[in-house]
Amino acid sequence: MTDPSDEKPDIEHILEQHPADIAAALPALDHESALELLHRLYLKKQAGPTLREMTPSSAAELFSKLDRAKAAVIVGRMAADDAVDILGKLPQDVAQDVLSRLDGAKSATLRNLLLYPADTAGGMMSPDVVAISADLTSEEAIRRIREVASAMESINYVYAVDAAGRLTGVIVLRDLILAHPDKRIRDIMRTEVVSLPAETPQADVARVFDKHRYVALPVVDRDHRLLGTVTVDDVLDVLREEATEDILRMGGIPSGEEHPLEAPRTSVRKRLPWMMVNMLMNLVAVSAVALFESTIAQMAFLAVLMPIISDMGGNVANQAMAVIIRGMAVGQVGWEQLRQVVRKEFRVGFFNGLVLGVELSIITWFWRGNIWLGVVVAFALWINTMISTIIGATFPFLAKRMGLDPAMMSASVVTTITDLTGFFLFLGMATVVLQHLA
Repeated sequence: MTDPSDEKPDIEHILEQHPADIAAALPALDHESALELLHRLYLKKQAGPTLREMTPSSAAELFSKLDRAKAAVIVGRMAADDAVDILGKLPQDVAQDVLSRLDGAKSATLRNLLLYPADTAGGMMSPDVVAISADLTSEEAIRRIREVASAMESINYVYAVDAAGRLTGVIVLRDLILAHPDKRIRDIMRTEVVSLPAETPQADVARVFDKHRYVALPVVDRDHRLLGTVTVDDVLDVLREEATEDILRMGGIPSGEEHPLEAPRTSVRKRLPWMMVNMLMNLVAVSAVALFESTIAQMAFLAVLMPIISDMGGNVANQAMAVIIRGMAVGQVGWEQLRQVVRKEFRVGFFNGLVLGVELSIITWFWRGNIWLGVVVAFALWINTMISTIIGATFPFLAKRMGLDPAMMSASVVTTITDLTGFFLFLGMATVVLQHLA
């Protein structure tokens, strides 16, 4: 019987699908099949739309295996902002080789876009923009749009600029179409324009779009000269990628990228290093248990309760971290709100810890019939909950301050710290009153 995993994928069937569906299928294919599919897409002039639907890293990994001449043709057919996303992830020598094979205008445009960091408005923008003089009539402006429309991916707004290329206004297409043919652009344009400096971080770009609800925003340089536009679909891509990265990094995958059907060896390479580090951190946590080995030997039931104390500490810390990391992502909190956050989380930890401690104390008392054990459990869980909540709320701020990814660092590091405090509190208190526990 043939192993299903050895069956050759149906390339013809995949080719009939939408580019987004083809992009989803590509990472699950073996190397040979993936290259064959990409070659067939190249022949159909559909490679660009498919690569556009993939994450830049995945697209670049596949793209780098193509013949350079074919790669240059694909880049030449792609929108500039999409092409730059892939070129920016390629080794520099490969990217330069591909750029050298393009025509002068396309190559110059892409080289200019590559100067901006990928995670800024400049790195996200498309240079395709309709810029006109405010002295034109609406009829002349419409004629100008017709001249350039065929070469542009989309037109959402028309922008007015002065002789130096500085942004002076924005014209909504509806207003332009409804205006009298002889009406001047300066009379129908809106002068209060929301714009994005090219160096704006992509997280701030997303917040501006969320606040103003535009489908596109102009990008300007420090002299307010119009450079291009960022569209809402670019922002959605960023939000999706960042959300995916955060989820995977909180799960212990440092790269923030992994396809469910990719090769096992690739998944091992992405997951194993962090798990090895995590194991060492767990050894640090359980070293606290070794210090109280004699206490546990005299009352083995303490080992039954230890996981509860440590797990509850980790859970409440993760709750606080989730709220803070989300708040940071959407701009709700920053370093200046740290004190307020700590005060709020202390109160949350105080009341939650009190209720949880009393609950576990009553259960333990009825279970073992020892009031002293119930008291130790109650105070250990109460104090650990307060400490863990504050740690969970504070660590994302500290990680970000040190230039680390809060989503990547917080879960494992904070869990180690809360395990340590939980073990020390519980076993330490148990040691002090051990004679009563026995």
